[in-house]
Parts: sequence; structure tokens; C-alpha cells
Amino acid sequence: MSDVVTEAVAALNAKMDGAGFDGTAKFAIEGEGSIIIDGDGARAGDDNADVTLTASTDVFKAILEGEMNPTTAFMTGKLTVDGDMGQAMKLSGVLS
Repeated sequence: MSDVVTEAVAALNAKMDGAGFDGTAKFAIEGEGSIIIDGDGARAGDDNADVTLTASTDVFKAILEGEMNPTTAFMTGKLTVDGDMGQAMKLSGVLS
């Protein structure tokens, strides 16, 4: 597992503050690996998910640090979404 994924898992779990996510989502970080977010929180993994969000390391870090809005990243093509758009929108609330 890459350092980027390890740091992102820790940051996501801190943001969620012990709360899980109703559904399953996967962040695919190009060249680094994947993170699964579900009812148990965030963890490294490549399981099937309701929605998969794919972005570069820089875009993912900017979203995670609050420097980039996930919706804006999607609208400008920096973040791709495959699967349940409703789950993606709920996830946006978790990241904010």
C-alpha cells in the first residue's frame, strides 16, 4: 500500500469521526491504489462498490484538504464518477 493511500485512509477516518457511510464507495487514486468507504469507515481495498470515484493524487489531496470542491472537480473533468451518482453526492457531504 502506498503512503498516499495510507495517509488518505487516516484523513478520511478522521473526517468521518467514527461515523460510517451508508453504502459503499471506492476512491481510485491513479498510480497509488484504492480506498473503500463503507459502514465501517475508510480502509485500503479494491472491493466492488456502489460508486467509484477516480482522480489523480493531486486532485484527491486537494479535495481531501478542502482546497477543491468535489462537485467542481467532477464538472471540470478532474474527477470521474462511475456508478450510483446519489451515493457520490452523499459522499461529497462526508468530504466537506
